[in-house]
Amino acid sequence: MKILVVADPLEAFKITKDTTFAMMRELQKRGHALAACEPEHLQWQSGQPVTAQVRHVALTGDADAWFKATGEGREPLHTFDAVLMRKDPPFDSEFFYATHLLEQAEREGARVFNSPRALRDHPEKLALMEFARFAPPTLVTRRPEAIRAFHAEHRDVILKPLDGMGGMGIFRVGADGMNLGSIIETLNQGGATSVMVQRYLPEIVQGDKRLLLIGGKVAPFVLARIPQGSEVRGNLAAGGKGVAQPLSDVDRRVAEAIAPTLAARGLLLVGLDMIGDKVTEINVTSPTCFQEIQQQTGFDVPAMFVDALEAALA
Repeated sequence: MKILVVADPLEAFKITKDTTFAMMRELQKRGHALAACEPEHLQWQSGQPVTAQVRHVALTGDADAWFKATGEGREPLHTFDAVLMRKDPPFDSEFFYATHLLEQAEREGARVFNSPRALRDHPEKLALMEFARFAPPTLVTRRPEAIRAFHAEHRDVILKPLDGMGGMGIFRVGADGMNLGSIIETLNQGGATSVMVQRYLPEIVQGDKRLLLIGGKVAPFVLARIPQGSEVRGNLAAGGKGVAQPLSDVDRRVAEAIAPTLAARGLLLVGLDMIGDKVTEINVTSPTCFQEIQQQTGFDVPAMFVDALEAALA
């Protein structure tokens, strides 16, 4: 099959940990042909199908020059057997527009994963609210007074922007309310920007767990991202230590309650974040942690993903 990967520039990949690279390596291993482009290479001209300026690539096995281009040109997306949308956040206006072009390509016959409409319908912080019974007390608001009232009720809270990634812009405010006003001003920007506030979960010291939902099933291992030193964030990008662990009974029960709903909406791959027994985020744009789990446990997450992709295309 011919597979098009829409992602950040290949030259910027850190292949020792990049999940998209792990997907591509498994796809090539199975004999699938690979091509790649960036969202900026998508194009839709009236009366014509959605196209992209693509590079056909082959993985070399060389750590330094890990791919080589075998050809390039502008091609309709519907001529590929599958399109993998793997652009990293932020979910900005250009990402939003890219999903519209990809959805038009679907109408022309393209198979896109994750579904462009599902990407739009499940912003990674807000998607949590549909499954509030599995989440800690959570507030999304632009009103500073509502944030203050939530803090007064729960005393120890986490504040974060809706469009953050990798732990960016996350703050903890304890019972003394130290710096709450300044943090609200920073995140809320005078009422212009929505903020998510959640009750602090002390179980974070055991790690912010990334569960992988693939084709409606739950991978048997999670990656617990454990904060280091005085850091409150477990995100790997914020210096957290990733420790792979078997899926617990509680993890499985929560994930299996959520996974079928999301899979039915066209979300082939979901990264479910849990602290203790609570879901804190639902990541759908470009979930990661394949390589960390595989390296520590031997479980072949990329193979599980490509199995699910091939089954979806059958």
